[in-house]
Amino acid sequence: MKGVLKLMTFTVSMCFVVGNANSNDIVLNDQCPPSFAQVDGRCEFRSLYQFYGDKQNMGGLRRALPKIRDGFSPQEIDLGRHLFFDPLLSGDGQSSCASCHHPDQGFADGQARSSGFGGRGAGFERHGGVALSRAAPSLWNVGFVSKLFWDGRASTLEEQAEGPLFNADEMGNNPKKLQHDLNSNIAYRRLFLQVYPNTQALGITTADVVRALTAFQSSLISLNSRYDRYAHGDQNALNETEKQGHNIFRSFVARCSQCHTPPLFTNNQIAAIGVPEPEGLAFDLGAGKLTEDPLARAAFKVPTLRNIANTAPYMHSGTFKDLDEVVDFYNKKRGHALKPEQNVHVHWHILHPDLDAQELEALVAFLQTLNDETMKPAIPERLPSGLPVAGFESRHSNQLVVK
Repeated sequence: MKGVLKLMTFTVSMCFVVGNANSNDIVLNDQCPPSFAQVDGRCEFRSLYQFYGDKQNMGGLRRALPKIRDGFSPQEIDLGRHLFFDPLLSGDGQSSCASCHHPDQGFADGQARSSGFGGRGAGFERHGGVALSRAAPSLWNVGFVSKLFWDGRASTLEEQAEGPLFNADEMGNNPKKLQHDLNSNIAYRRLFLQVYPNTQALGITTADVVRALTAFQSSLISLNSRYDRYAHGDQNALNETEKQGHNIFRSFVARCSQCHTPPLFTNNQIAAIGVPEPEGLAFDLGAGKLTEDPLARAAFKVPTLRNIANTAPYMHSGTFKDLDEVVDFYNKKRGHALKPEQNVHVHWHILHPDLDAQELEALVAFLQTLNDETMKPAIPERLPSGLPVAGFESRHSNQLVVK
């Protein structure tokens, strides 16, 4: 029996390093993703929103987008896609970026608080591992975002990528091991050399890994919802209830659009809104851990509302199970559940909108018009590492081939 176990361990270890027989024929896509035009070999973002000025009233329909991270090659984006789903990037080969940012769950994971290092599976199926203190935020339209993580501690996607990779509680890896495992993989060496010529002399570097992940995440565009069609002039894209909800959303009574500003439905700022922690969870200082500014105490990033109907439960620690609970919380006055000794300076917007049940229902109906996953990227069927896509093991044979 010991001999069998040794053989099994050896077989998995070899596959972990060099991949399987089918991984060496993976070809990187040479076409830009939807919403990007290929110009001189680079993918440049294109949207109707680029034609609108930036001096519209707050919450206006035709408001320009902030600058996006673009200019990556199609192959670079596709390399990042493979890395994003590959558990080779984790310290134990069990989890990937997609484990917490699942494309079928709004690029979040459907958990109140994510499962970290040692966990298996993805999203609702994920189990075991370190229990993290916060939920996984959605990655839709993240290429436009200037504050990343719930506490806004990162300002670039490169910083954001390195955080989970090398955090002992999340993916549990380190730069030395990451580079060793990737450089030991024939398929990844070939693909990185195709995208980054410096691989020939330097090998696969951490900097190139996080750049490829940045390229892929910047391509996650969701700007083709029914709301967007309405914003661009199709008056029939929303029904009357949804239009009423939109008017409430923009109103100076509800003030939702003051922070969740269209078209991204975030203002890229940090705000304290006084959300209570779930029972048994310690009070989270949020951005207050990073600065002594009293306004940052228990303040968190204003999240995008794009595909919000797919990313329950809500808030930084999953306090609210559905959108009805969210709008009810705002309607009762933000911060109403906090203890005075927590000393939180709740943002001044929405003191008490006093919306009735029908208005709250209309507001939720409008939020659901922000769903758009028409440009969701394909989940790779095979990975250069030869490992199964984390959380999608049923797609693959359990028999691993050493080559």
